Amino acid sequence: MTERKPPGVSFESFVDRQIREAAERGDFEQLPGYGKPLAAIDAPYDELWWIKDKMHREGFAALPPALALRKEAEDALEAARAARSTREARAVLTEINEKIRAALRMPPPGPPLNLTEFDVEEVLSTLREPRSG
Repeated sequence: MTERKPPGVSFESFVDRQIREAAERGDFEQLPGYGKPLAAIDAPYDELWWIKDKMHREGFAALPPALALRKEAEDALEAARAARSTREARAVLTEINEKIRAALRMPPPGPPLNLTEFDVEEVLSTLREPRSG
């Protein structure tokens, strides 16, 4: 526990002294993340950052599991389209198909899934076609 600020000492110098003494004792070296850059330091400010962080730490999601899987499937399809090779695209689609298959066997709580597995060969054939633009 910290001591109370003595009268007549400016608040800034009191705090600075406590920080310096704690650093000299090595109190900060055992903290998680010591020596690592701050996460998302260059990201734009988000007023709800602490709520999102708490939800993530507690294992909660902002979306119900069914909607989260739909979003993940959309992202996987985009990732497959942006893949540099057919092998990479196939791996992305195969991974999301496994998740979709598991969700179809045991539907998650929330709204209906309304999702089917991707036909990997069909998606890959559309990726191979020359794009008119």
